[in-house]
Amino acid sequence: MNTKNTLSISEARKRIFEIAEDVQKPGEYYTFTEKGRPKVVLMSAEEYESWMETMEVLREFPDLDKEIAETDEAVRTGEYKKWVTLEDMIAKRPLVVAEKSKKKYGIRTKNKIKSRKKS
Repeated sequence: MNTKNTLSISEARKRIFEIAEDVQKPGEYYTFTEKGRPKVVLMSAEEYESWMETMEVLREFPDLDKEIAETDEAVRTGEYKKWVTLEDMIAKRPLVVAEKSKKKYGIRTKNKIKSRKKS
């Protein structure tokens, strides 16, 4: 735990605007404590999004480090040159791109209520 940025929740409440500015720096975060025990961590929204993306990648590719090592080995030995390329896949099964629809989505403009002038 980073003791430099560890505060009680009561102290954090007094300094929240300063803390909010400070966590905008890369790698900066604060740990807030209650009764001396860590209770919550505050970090920038950008840092939080980065952590969420990393966790998603790790969930989707649980053996990513192993796959990277295998790919590095394939590059080192030249094995990768035998792999199927995207161009080869497209050549075997061409992709068809759908035409743009002429129908527009969004707010209707035909059924607007016209204001009536009082005479």
